[in-house]
Amino acid sequence: MVFDRYLMRNLLWAGAFTALSLACVIMLTQSLRFLELIINSGASSFSFIVLTFLAMPRFFEVILPIALMISTVFIYNRMSADSEISVMRATGFSPMRLSRPAFSIAIVTTSIIFLITAWIAPVSLSKMQTMRVTIKAQYSNMLLKEGVFNAIGKDLTVYIHKRGKEGELQGLMIHDSRKDLKFPVTVMAKRGVIVSDKEGQQVIVYDGSRQEFDPATGALNRLDFDRYSLDLPEAGPVRQRWREPDERTFIELLNPDKQVRGNPKALHDFKIEAHRRVVSPFLAITFTAVSLCCLLLGAADRRGLSLRITAAAASIIVLQGLYLVSYNLAKEGTVGLVLMYALTFVPMLCAIYLLSDKSEKFRLKLKRKLAGVF
Repeated sequence: MVFDRYLMRNLLWAGAFTALSLACVIMLTQSLRFLELIINSGASSFSFIVLTFLAMPRFFEVILPIALMISTVFIYNRMSADSEISVMRATGFSPMRLSRPAFSIAIVTTSIIFLITAWIAPVSLSKMQTMRVTIKAQYSNMLLKEGVFNAIGKDLTVYIHKRGKEGELQGLMIHDSRKDLKFPVTVMAKRGVIVSDKEGQQVIVYDGSRQEFDPATGALNRLDFDRYSLDLPEAGPVRQRWREPDERTFIELLNPDKQVRGNPKALHDFKIEAHRRVVSPFLAITFTAVSLCCLLLGAADRRGLSLRITAAAASIIVLQGLYLVSYNLAKEGTVGLVLMYALTFVPMLCAIYLLSDKSEKFRLKLKRKLAGVF
């Protein structure tokens, strides 16, 4: 119908805008996690962008239900303030009939979230973690801490007094005792930088001295320089890491490998993660149903539905918080797992019943009886 298309279009626009806004905020917070790694390692800005985007899909499990709830509250409150809800109710639309467009979008959103949690999010998270480990391994030589002696391999030690604002190293002392040198060498310099190219990584230092001690003759050879460079050892191969349950696809959780099957704790973690991915997508329907229940039940008020909006927001916050608590409890025992299902489906079913035509008839009968008594 025209009403359904009109309402769905408004809900989709409001939901998309809200989801995009929340995603931008979370993307900003997530990017700060990788900023220090990228700056210190000297990795490219493209790596920073890729890491940030790979971290995003797992957050849509929370973003989409909340965005749908916010758009539902906003659109239905606006329609109530414009008397559109009152007009539709006067033409015979029940609360469930008014809720149909929102429930349709909630069902589609649930399907999208299930696709994200079952495959997209774990694959992207696994790639993000692997990329972080690779960057740390490839650029570990560049992650030099201030004020401590940094061991790079077995035969090279670098001390840095401090880092400048633009990443320049100040106050360096380098002790190099690698086998390709005739005698160990100690280099001291006022400043330096670490550069990387296709051939490898180098420390280029300026305004310093190179000292070499000959134990056979007892002579100390010193060379003052304006510019001097040392090759850094290449990083070793990246070891294959064990993927956590949230990095496995839904199929992998249901069919764990031999290593997991032989570990009861890991098997339990896989089981809880699989249950979470089944349950959490339905929060989109639960949040929508609870919000609609708060907004559509009761008398219309053109002055606004601030109290009902507050009730809807508080209910969603409480449900989301309790759900996270129950998920943590599920890792310890069966009680938490039961709570996960109860907190998702009991409020959903109760809200759907209150919005249903059967519930509305019951309320009308009760209202008539109470009016006859008083």
